[in-house]
Amino acid sequence: MKKFLFVWIALLIGLSALYATRTTVPLEQGWKFTRNDDPKASDVVYDDSNWQTVRIPHDWAIYGPFSKENDIHRMAIVQDGQTTAIEHYGRTGGLPFTGVGWYRNTFSIPGHSEGRRVIIQFDGAMSNARVFVNGKEAGYWPNGYNTFYFDITGLVHNDGQDNLLAVRLENFEEQSRWYPGAGLYRNVHIITTNEAYIPVWGTYVTTPEVNQKFARVNVKTKVVTSGEGNYRLVTEINDASSRVVASDEALLTPYDLGEISRDLFVEDPLLWDIRQPNMYRVVSKLYKDGVLMDEYSTPFGIRTIEIVADGGFILNGRKVKFQGVCLHHDLGPLGAAVNEAAIRRQIRIMQDMGVNAIRTSHNMPAPEYVRIADEMGMMLMVETFDEWAIPKVKNGYNRYFNEWAEKDIVNVIHHYRNNPSVVMWCIGNEVEEQSNKQGARVARFLQDICHREDPTRPVTNGMDRPDHVFSNHMAAIMDVPGFNYRSFRYQEAYERLPQQLVLGSETTSALSSRGVYKFPVERRSMAMYDDHQASSYDVEHAAWSNLPEDDFIQHDDLSYTMGEFIWTGFDYLGEPTPYYSAWPSHSSLFGAVDLAGIPKDRFYLYRSHWNKEEGTLHILPHWNWEGREGEVTPVFVYTNHPSAELFINGKSQGKRTKDLSVPLEGSYTEEAQKNFARQKRYRLMWMDTRYEPGTVKVVAYDEHGNAVAEKEIRTAGEPHGLVLEADRTIINADGKDLAFITVSVVDKDGNPCPNVNELVRFNVKGAGSYRAGANGDPTSLDLFHLPQMYLFNGKLVAVVESTEKPGTITLEATAKGLRKASINIQTK
Repeated sequence: MKKFLFVWIALLIGLSALYATRTTVPLEQGWKFTRNDDPKASDVVYDDSNWQTVRIPHDWAIYGPFSKENDIHRMAIVQDGQTTAIEHYGRTGGLPFTGVGWYRNTFSIPGHSEGRRVIIQFDGAMSNARVFVNGKEAGYWPNGYNTFYFDITGLVHNDGQDNLLAVRLENFEEQSRWYPGAGLYRNVHIITTNEAYIPVWGTYVTTPEVNQKFARVNVKTKVVTSGEGNYRLVTEINDASSRVVASDEALLTPYDLGEISRDLFVEDPLLWDIRQPNMYRVVSKLYKDGVLMDEYSTPFGIRTIEIVADGGFILNGRKVKFQGVCLHHDLGPLGAAVNEAAIRRQIRIMQDMGVNAIRTSHNMPAPEYVRIADEMGMMLMVETFDEWAIPKVKNGYNRYFNEWAEKDIVNVIHHYRNNPSVVMWCIGNEVEEQSNKQGARVARFLQDICHREDPTRPVTNGMDRPDHVFSNHMAAIMDVPGFNYRSFRYQEAYERLPQQLVLGSETTSALSSRGVYKFPVERRSMAMYDDHQASSYDVEHAAWSNLPEDDFIQHDDLSYTMGEFIWTGFDYLGEPTPYYSAWPSHSSLFGAVDLAGIPKDRFYLYRSHWNKEEGTLHILPHWNWEGREGEVTPVFVYTNHPSAELFINGKSQGKRTKDLSVPLEGSYTEEAQKNFARQKRYRLMWMDTRYEPGTVKVVAYDEHGNAVAEKEIRTAGEPHGLVLEADRTIINADGKDLAFITVSVVDKDGNPCPNVNELVRFNVKGAGSYRAGANGDPTSLDLFHLPQMYLFNGKLVAVVESTEKPGTITLEATAKGLRKASINIQTK
C-alpha cells in the first residue's frame, strides 16, 4: 500500500512538473513514526520497517494514556494569584506530549531538473523541528505553531529518484501552560517552481479605496528572476465565479527591485463582511520572453477596517463591537491534529452563539483555520506569543524570543495579511514584561514589526496588570489597549490612556460543567467540589475574573469599549482551573461549550445577548432531582425576550422581567454581587422555586406583553434507549471528512435523561471508521480513540471518519440496559 502511495504522489508531482509552472503537493500518507530518538534516523539507509505507519496531520500524544505524571509543573502560577509553589498535574492535559518523535517519508519529483526549484513547507510542527532531506539538514524551526519553509533545491535528486525526508521533533517538560499537541499535527507540502518564480507569500493585497462604485486594489508582487530576459507580470482579479473583473500587466525593470506594485479597479465590489464571506482571487502570471514561468493565486476580500477614538472598531463604515471568544488550537478528542470538518463545526457552533470574532489564543493558527474563517465570515484576532523573553514556564518561548521573535512575526504576518477575516494582530498575552520598567520597549519593537509588514491592521496586546502597564507606558503605546479581565477599571483606562478606546481582549473566565448543578445557588470564586466539577447555574468564576454580565454591562454602557473576547468559547485540554492539583482533572471548565462540542447552559446566556437573528428560550436546570422533593431548586431562563412566566406543573411561579434599570455604577458592590444585581438585567431567575417532579414550562413575552414563545422540560422516567443525531449526514469520501454524532439517552416518551453515565460501545461498518469520542467530562480518563466511552450526564459525542471510497457509514451504539441505536452517514 505504501509503495502504491509513493507511486501516486510521484506521478502527480511528475505530471504537474511537466505540464505546469508550479506544483503544490501535500505529503499526507506513507509516513513512518517512532518515539525512539535515534540520531541515525535521518540517514537515507535506515530500517524504519518497525515504525508505526501514520497519516498526517498526526498528534502523537492525543492517544494517551492520561497520567498525573505527564509533565508535572512544580511552581506558583503568578497570573492565577498563587504565591507558593504547588504541583500541577493536569496543566498540559495529562497527556504524553513531552519527548522526541521522528517522522520519515519518501517523495520523488519525476522530470525534476536543474531548471526547477523545490520548497518544503510545514504548516506547523510541534516543536523544535529539525528537517533532513537525503541525510542532510535542511533547516531548523523551534516554534511549534508557526508555518515555515525551506528551499531544498540543492538537496533533492533529479530524474524522479526517491528523496528521503526525515523530521525530528522535541517537546520539553514545562514547555507550555496548556496542551500543545505533539508531532506533525499540521500539513506538509512540497512546492516546485521554475527558477523564475513568485516566492512563498510573495503577494500583498490591500484595498486602500473602497466605495459603492469601485474598489482600488493594490497588489504588490515579489518576483525572483533567473538570467537575462524580458519579464512581464500579468495580474488578474477573479470573482467567486472565476470571472476576470480586473486585469493589468507590467514589465519588470531594474528600478522595481524585485517587486511590482500595481493598482487594479473592481467595479461594484462585493464586500467581505461578518457572515457575508464575499471572496476574490488575485492570479499573478510571470512571463519570461513570452513564456509563462509561474502562476500564483492569492485569495483576498474587499473590506475596510478602521479604529476610531471614541468610535471603536469600524468595519465597512459601520461600528461593530466584538462579540468574541478566545479559542485554543486543540479540537477536543482530535487533539491538535488539524481537521477542516472539526474547524467548520467549531465555527458554526460559535456563530450560532452570536460570535463574530475569534482570538487565536495564544498562538498562530493553522492556515486551514484562517481560510475557513474567510469562507464563513468570521473575524479573527491572530495572536503570536504567550511569552516573551521573561519566562512563565521554564522551557517556554523565552528560550527563543530574542533570536526568533522577528522571524516568527514576519512569517505569520506574511502568511495571513491577505486574509480578510484577520482584522487585528495581537503580539502577546499577559507577558511578564508588563511588570518590567522596559517592557513598553519590547511591545513597541513587536508592534513596529507588525506596522512595517502590514500597516493596514491595528495591533493589540492582552494585558492583565493595569497599574504596571499604566506606569511603564506599555498600554499607552499600543494601537489598541487590550485588557484581560479587570473590566471594573475600563473607565480609569479610558481616562488615563491617549487612545480613547478599551478592548476586552480576554474576559469572564466563568466556570461550569455541563449538566452539573450545585446547591445552594450562590456566587462563588474558585469553588471546589469533591467531584472536581463546577456549577452550571453560571454563578461561579475564577479568582481573577467575574460573571458574564459583569462584562456585558461595561460594553453596553461604555461607548468607547470595543467589545470582548470571552475565555473561552470551547473547553480545551489543560488548565483545569481550579483543580490544579486534584487528579483526575485534565481539561478546562471555562468554555461555553464543552470539550465534546455540546453547548453548556452558558452558551444560551451568550446566545440570548449576542445572537440577534434567532430566538433563544432556555431553561435550567434539568428537572430530575430525586431526593430533593420540596427543596429550593432555583430555575433560570436565558432568553432574548424581555419577560417570561414560569409554571411548575401548571402553577404559575410568577412573571419576571429583565431589569434594564440596573446601572453600571453601584452594581458591583459586595452586596450587589451577592444579590445578582447585574444578572437581573440579563437573565430571568426564580430563586425560591421548589422541586416537585413533573413539568416546567416557560412562556416568553415581548415588550408589549404578548406571548411570543414557550418551552417545556419534563422529569424523565426510567432510561429507555439511545438516540443518535449527526451534525451532517452527508460527508466527503476523501479519507479525512468527519461526522460528529451526539449520543443521548431518553425515556420511553423521548424525554432526555440527564443523570445517566453508562458505558456506550460503538461499532462502525461500511465506508468509514471510528475516529474519536468525547463526553465533556473534565475528569474522564476514557481514551478518546477507543470505540467506547462513558456518558456524561446523559450525553457524549462520537466521531466517524470517511474512507476514500464512496458509500455508507453505519455507526451502532449499545449500552447496558438501553435500547441500542444506529445511524447512517453517506459519503460522496
